Amino acid sequence: MTLMVTGGCGFIGVHLVHWLLAHTDERVINIDALTYAAQPVALKGLAQPRYTFVQADVTDQAGLATLLDLYQPRALLHLAAETHVDRSIQSPEPFLRHNVQGTHAVLEAVRGWLAGHPARAADFRMLQVSTDEVYGDLGPTGAPAREGDAYRPGSPYAASKAAADHLADAWFRTWGVPVLVSHCTNNYGPWQYPEKLIPVVIRHALRGEPIPLYGSGRQVRDWLHVEDHVRALWLLLEKGSPGEHYNIGADNPRNNFDLVNQVCRILDEMSPSTAPAGGHATLIAQVADRPGHDWRYGLDSSKIQALGWQAATPFDEGLRETVRFYIEYYRRQPGGGR
Repeated sequence: MTLMVTGGCGFIGVHLVHWLLAHTDERVINIDALTYAAQPVALKGLAQPRYTFVQADVTDQAGLATLLDLYQPRALLHLAAETHVDRSIQSPEPFLRHNVQGTHAVLEAVRGWLAGHPARAADFRMLQVSTDEVYGDLGPTGAPAREGDAYRPGSPYAASKAAADHLADAWFRTWGVPVLVSHCTNNYGPWQYPEKLIPVVIRHALRGEPIPLYGSGRQVRDWLHVEDHVRALWLLLEKGSPGEHYNIGADNPRNNFDLVNQVCRILDEMSPSTAPAGGHATLIAQVADRPGHDWRYGLDSSKIQALGWQAATPFDEGLRETVRFYIEYYRRQPGGGR
């Protein structure tokens, strides 16, 4: 059996590809355009009969249709997306192209392919991998978002993902495309492109540079280890229902100030040679807040938990593993940690 993954060289994608090859008998077709955030080095050495990489852009509907005909997958996991909020504020257009037009192209390619192979429609699944950010800011006291809550995206990134989700729902309702949607909280772990909070903190700290912290740093996010996330995606392929949405969260909220300080304490222990007097936390520098910065996100994950999934990685353990990975990663780069 064959699974097709878009964005399989991205942060979540590389962990998903590794997990599928290690824990299933599926053949995996990885489709990725290899844009700036891709990490193909994380898949180095996967030249095996069950893994195929295809460099292609998800906005190329005709190309996707050809690949569906060629590989005949039983499911498509759509992870390809632009994901960084700061970049979406600086330049929204790539987010509209890849997240909205790209999802449209994938849905249309799948719809056309299934129309030509109606017997496959009953068993085929498409998973649209989305974000908790589509639900918007919960404020200081709001309850965790549940599936079916109104969308209130607060950034161009979140708006582009919300639009993609609405397309998925419309293609299910109008044409019966068997697509389901997942929403995850903030992922962390090895191989995240160094523009997201945790790898940025580690990189700046190892180089002795100021560690930027937006505003007060009291914004709250739920942190989900990427390995727990990919297990959830597999479960949804096996037990999820087309037309449904599923939240995936770890119920592990941390504000940014506390998280950054925790990373600095771990760095003090693991990399004492790079610590200034007083420790790495002395490098923390509060900077002007991001425009429209949402205060808090959170998800009620009881729906997927009823299917048998739970986040399994203790946060302190997962964070230490992540910091250790980036210490070694950055030290392998030209110039080392500094």
